Amino acid sequence: MILYDFRCHLSQQECYDRLRLAFHAEDPSRATVYNWFSEFKCGRTNLNDALRQGQPSAATTEVNISVVRCMKETDPRVTYQQIRKSLGIDMTQVQKILHKHLAIRKLCARWIPHYLTEAQKLRRVDWCHEMIQIFNGGDSKAVFDMLTGDESWIYCYDPETKRQSAQGVFPSKELPTKLKKGRSVGKKMVASIFGRTGHYATIVLED
Repeated sequence: MILYDFRCHLSQQECYDRLRLAFHAEDPSRATVYNWFSEFKCGRTNLNDALRQGQPSAATTEVNISVVRCMKETDPRVTYQQIRKSLGIDMTQVQKILHKHLAIRKLCARWIPHYLTEAQKLRRVDWCHEMIQIFNGGDSKAVFDMLTGDESWIYCYDPETKRQSAQGVFPSKELPTKLKKGRSVGKKMVASIFGRTGHYATIVLED
């Protein structure tokens, strides 16, 4: 129908209005009508789909989906290129399998202090339950006597303040500069102790 209207020398808008009047909600979009008019003006007469490069959508098969799932479960860091080379399919199909069919998201790994085995995780849960029983679910005030602390290296600095480094400069002179001082060779390991009421003490560790 678009080709018929084009050959009848109707405008794009007139063709679009006729299609909307005939098909209502099922009519093609305005962009589709304008695009086909452009194709016809360039001499196109074939209404079949043009040939496209790349792997056909048939590459998204249940077998390929299962293979990609297995590859991801075996190595979560397997790349798109490795999957494409292994299956011989287009990159677009690889992305379709990963995101549409398998709903895989690419997330950065979180930093954790250390790895724990399942037994260690269960032991931590048991220990928390024991502590809750010992302190009566928080009613016992013995928890107020608990202290915690941490150690840290304290480096020795003797920098000038911004005010101390200020100086008078004539208009014809260059602006003053100063070197940024690095960490000095002197350093001390200190331990800070904290409790319920706040900071208790800071102790210098000799050894």
